[in-house]
Amino acid sequence: MIEKVAAVVVPGVAPFEMGIAYEVFGIDRRDTGGPTFDFTLCTPEPGPVPTKGGFSVHVDAGLEATEDADVVVVVAYDVLTDAEHIDVPPAYLDAIRAAHERGAWIVSLCSGAFVLAAAGLLDGRRCTTHWMFADRLAAAAPRADVDPDVLYVADGRVLTSAGTAAGIDACLHLVRTELGGEAARAVARRMVVPPQRDGGQAQYVVDPVPQQGDSLADLLAWMRGHLELDHSVPALARRAMLSERTFARRFRAETGTTPGAWLTRQRVARAQELLEQPGVPVEEVARLVGFGSAAVLRHHFARLLGTSPTSYRRRFADVAS
Repeated sequence: MIEKVAAVVVPGVAPFEMGIAYEVFGIDRRDTGGPTFDFTLCTPEPGPVPTKGGFSVHVDAGLEATEDADVVVVVAYDVLTDAEHIDVPPAYLDAIRAAHERGAWIVSLCSGAFVLAAAGLLDGRRCTTHWMFADRLAAAAPRADVDPDVLYVADGRVLTSAGTAAGIDACLHLVRTELGGEAARAVARRMVVPPQRDGGQAQYVVDPVPQQGDSLADLLAWMRGHLELDHSVPALARRAMLSERTFARRFRAETGTTPGAWLTRQRVARAQELLEQPGVPVEEVARLVGFGSAAVLRHHFARLLGTSPTSYRRRFADVAS
């Protein structure tokens, strides 16, 4: 269970991502039923730290704050430079490696993944960063498996996230993993964000195909509310009053994936919520979310989450208690 969190900033730090670390881990949420962490902002050289936005923040704590932290957050910084090599203070790399070696979570936000690459922590791991930097990260960490199409990746106790707001998704994933679904939902409610966001980075890349007509937001909301139904593409296209081809194209443009893949992820996410509640049998969970049988539910849990519904329930029931 995580208690102490240290977020590391360096010159050129991205203010928004720095704020994400504070918003998720730095606020006392006991009055609204949320978790509270011992949060410290630190830097290799305490004092004024210039940000990417042109102003500075004063940071009192040095890297000693990482020595007993359960989570070390590597905050994004400005990597938009022509230099082939990005300098990272050796003391910073040593602190990250030491934290990882003793079992702490290492969480990078956006371009913070380059610090992990320089520390050698991405070797042999699947990881991600902002889609604009994916090729560059692959070159910086040739032994890593860089996935530019996801919001975050957890590989062991190394968690990397995509651009900007995807850092929220990654941090909420960590809260859910360590403290359970209700804790993650409590943080999300206070931040007024969804506890789990849909899709991947593909939906945020500029689409060269002109978009016409209204958004599919209403249809997506209806699908979420009726997961138990058998949603075929022809039926969904008719409901959206579009041809099947136009519907499929617009659906991918708005969600970054196909209707079938999106629906499966929604069903798994709803199943996770139900499994975190006592008293609902796995077979009934499968029926309620539209998978029909526990066998189908187990198949999708194994494929998407790498675990079984029973193991998931046991893990988060143990955390909640």
